[in-house]
Amino acid sequence: MSAHLRLLTAGAALPLPAPASLRRARLLPPAPPLPSARLLAPHRRGLSPHAAVRVVRCAAAAGAADGGEREVGVEAIAADGAGIWAQVRDVVVFAGPALGLWICGPLMSLIDTMVIGQTSSLQLAALGPGTVFCDYLCYIFMFLSVATSNMVATSLANKDEELAQHQVSTLLFIALTFGIGMFLFTKIFGVQVLTAFTGSKNHEIISAANTYAQIRGFAWPAVLVGLVAQSASLGMKDAWGPLKALAAASVINGVGDIFLCSVCGYGIAGAAWATMVSQIVAAFMMMQNLNSRGFRAFSFTIPSTRELLQIFEIAAPVFVTMTSKVAFYALLTYSATSMGAITLAGHQVHTF
Repeated sequence: MSAHLRLLTAGAALPLPAPASLRRARLLPPAPPLPSARLLAPHRRGLSPHAAVRVVRCAAAAGAADGGEREVGVEAIAADGAGIWAQVRDVVVFAGPALGLWICGPLMSLIDTMVIGQTSSLQLAALGPGTVFCDYLCYIFMFLSVATSNMVATSLANKDEELAQHQVSTLLFIALTFGIGMFLFTKIFGVQVLTAFTGSKNHEIISAANTYAQIRGFAWPAVLVGLVAQSASLGMKDAWGPLKALAAASVINGVGDIFLCSVCGYGIAGAAWATMVSQIVAAFMMMQNLNSRGFRAFSFTIPSTRELLQIFEIAAPVFVTMTSKVAFYALLTYSATSMGAITLAGHQVHTF
């Protein structure tokens, strides 16, 4: 009997197996407390009704803050995406017209080549050394363009319009000085340079090329001043104004070439007059565009030594690079001149 009671006592001490539903419930993680449980918790802690209301309000504010942070995060991501697309749109709007600026220049020389090629192969050959003297030498002064756009953009980014105006006036003076110097250089040494470049035996080519270079030499001051005005507009993120000016110049050049060369029969001289007039018109329109932007485009300031050194530091690498390129392409034309007028005329067409 006592043995039987001991067995029953031992059996009662052993844990009974839990039902299947309870075993599954133990495996699940504890559920988070419901909002209603949170709200009732202050009363269970024995807080006063007013304190319970404050606790409830704090809990609600905390929940709203969590949701607000998530909403702010989503809005920030959407704003970043919209900002990137806005920047891409700004780049396209600026780069599209700016690309047209570099097309208009070669387009004018291409129009000269096309029209002259319809009239005389000798004059077409003379365009080779003529364009080297007028167009290729102009590329050396691209350092003025780089310095202008760099300095103006930096000043405007710092909200200093007075400094930007001073820099534009200074660079316009430098451009005008170089332009007058190139005009005098063309008038005095044009024949000697073309003779050394072409060879003393090519008298007809030298005569035609000198006619072309002397007429276009009148536009040297306007070309360099217009280059600075164009770069100042680009520094202000305005590409449409210079593009309109160069588009008008291309139209004037094309119509003038056809009228003066094909209709009036002036040949290479007519092409030079049309190009010269178109370049002066383009420079004037670019200066007017600067005036419309609130700058005094016809104000010229003599630079100080410190300002000249600053311009030199910015422009020296570009000057070396462009001079090397001009020397290379000039060497190609020089090599073509030694092969005769027909070869030189074919080289002029192939260049474009």
